[in-house]
Amino acid sequence: MPTTRFSLAILLLSANIVLTGCNSTQPTRFSIGTDSTTFSENTGSDTGSAGQIWLQDLFPFEYPEAVPEEEASLHDPYIPEDIEGALIERTWPRPSELPDTHSTTSVNTLSDIDIWTRIRLGFQLTPLNNSRIRNQLEWYHAHPEHLPGIEEHARPYLHFIVEELERRGLPLELALLPAIESTFKPSATGPQGAAGIWQIMPDTGKMLGLRQTRWYDERRDVVSATEAALDYLESLATQFDGDWELALAAYNSGEGTVRRAIQKNRELGKATDFWSLDLPRGTKRYIPKLLALARVVEKPEAYGTSLNSIPNQPYFESVDIEADIDLIHAAKMADVSVDELEQLNPGLSPAAKLPQGSNRLLLPVENIEQFKENLAELDPGKHPGTGYVVQPGDSLGKIARRHGTTITAIKQANRLNGSSIRVGMQLRMPESITVADRSNPAGTGKSDQAKPAGGKTIYRVRSGDTLWSIAQKHQLDYKALAELNGLGVDATLKPGQQLYLQLDLAEVWPSSF
Repeated sequence: MPTTRFSLAILLLSANIVLTGCNSTQPTRFSIGTDSTTFSENTGSDTGSAGQIWLQDLFPFEYPEAVPEEEASLHDPYIPEDIEGALIERTWPRPSELPDTHSTTSVNTLSDIDIWTRIRLGFQLTPLNNSRIRNQLEWYHAHPEHLPGIEEHARPYLHFIVEELERRGLPLELALLPAIESTFKPSATGPQGAAGIWQIMPDTGKMLGLRQTRWYDERRDVVSATEAALDYLESLATQFDGDWELALAAYNSGEGTVRRAIQKNRELGKATDFWSLDLPRGTKRYIPKLLALARVVEKPEAYGTSLNSIPNQPYFESVDIEADIDLIHAAKMADVSVDELEQLNPGLSPAAKLPQGSNRLLLPVENIEQFKENLAELDPGKHPGTGYVVQPGDSLGKIARRHGTTITAIKQANRLNGSSIRVGMQLRMPESITVADRSNPAGTGKSDQAKPAGGKTIYRVRSGDTLWSIAQKHQLDYKALAELNGLGVDATLKPGQQLYLQLDLAEVWPSSF
């Protein structure tokens, strides 16, 4: 036993000497207190040396847990051996391995790696080991399908979020926060009214200057919401003296909740770090979820899961337009599906026009030129969408036929739950438009459509397609679509089968409607 202690002492001393030499290059690492030791911001003082921080990472079980096990854990307390190994093995980058996130050159040198590697290299928060984090690691290990699901939702947005974080010099662990908040779903709505990938509450959104109208919810706009959320997080980090865990707790439960918990602990003579505060149950799990997810992203194979490569390049670009246009027509002009365009512009209803004063549209990078070409074909001052005042005897079906659109499109544009309308009612009216050549450029593989002579469009059936789903996707009547292709309304489609569509929706609307 004395020999073991002597060997361990030599190892600890050697590690401390080596790691202390990194102080000159180490970025600010905001650290967290434990029951016996409280680490402060790394300034070289005895209470917050780099050696102490990294030795805790190398030998996590030398330190007592920050908090006891929660009274009612959601997960089995048993930790598989491979997870224990991952906890003990240091997989986080050394200070010298971290890029200077304040420098634009660091972004350029990362152009040949995927986005996940870029995120890993930008981790700044101190890795910890305690019961709350271990519980979350167990959950990820028991649900290996969770991470690939998040990855699919995050793919269009991650590069933009990482760019914003690096531009501000913020920890790239924050790029994973939407996974905790919404699993990267812009359509996500919380029980208390929070919305978007950052789950911003209505009042917080107003405070941050995000518009919320019947037609447009800027909290769901990925660009606007990301900028606002990061502004807010930066502000919270400043308020809590650079303690990111307190800042994140305030983001989750509110500044007042965290400040009251801190004041209560001060009055009781207790520590005021995140792990010591009496916070709401959800907030107590919030930071452990994020830190555990960062550890899984750092080494997914250790937790029985995997991550597919995501290119370290922009998925979308922003286009400023003057036309009063809606997503349905913009999708036709860009030669993308309405679903994909709605995914990039989730603040808008599919048939609602872009909000006045913010004619910004996000489009896939490879479709920008196609969209600009068709946009240039629009007559100056001509808008594809118009207004209509309901007249006596009108019905949605009659109005749709008259304007060459569909009942569904009108209902979406006007947020109508039913088909009832009244005389004098003003409706937003999406109309048919003619666009330039929509054929797919060779080699892009983006479109299943080609435009033959005669004004018809060919659609190649995909696995899982039905006449109904194709008709809905292209704003057609499914009965008319079946008739156009000589099929029964219950026909079974085969992948690769070609169907005719028509650009002029009025032509395929059933005359007997």
